[in-house]
Amino acid sequence: MTNQPHPANPTGNGGYERSDIGSAGVLYFLLGLLVAGLFIFFLVDGIYSYLDKRSQAEQTPVNPLVTNAPADTRHVPKDYPQGTFPNPKLEEDERGQLDGIRLKEEQTLSTYDYIDKNAGTVRIPIDRAMDLIAQRGLPVRAAPAAQPKPAPDNPEQKKGPKN
Repeated sequence: MTNQPHPANPTGNGGYERSDIGSAGVLYFLLGLLVAGLFIFFLVDGIYSYLDKRSQAEQTPVNPLVTNAPADTRHVPKDYPQGTFPNPKLEEDERGQLDGIRLKEEQTLSTYDYIDKNAGTVRIPIDRAMDLIAQRGLPVRAAPAAQPKPAPDNPEQKKGPKN
């Protein structure tokens, strides 16, 4: 880079352009962009339509024994398994069944109830059980009494090894 001043512009416009950009060029560019976007949209839509028809034509039936299966198994009606699926039905509503199991467990852990009414065994809520253990402490077994070792019968064993 040199420190020399730039030579004077021969057109005499002072180093900048005197005219604005033409609006026709911008409009033609936007129109071309719109046409290209529409062309690409219809091209991709046609490709997906072709692939969808091809997939439907090659789709195999769900089970040869099921005669009332929907034509398109990718879009199964909401009542399909309950209304038309033959027995035995394994799981119809996994989330509902799991929610029921969890609610039952929560009910069991948070309520008072008899386990065996005749024996007087009751169930208390787990929060109450933890409070009782914190107040009373854990039950501790008594340490077994130390059993004395039996004395050896042989007098030689009492003396120990000979040197």
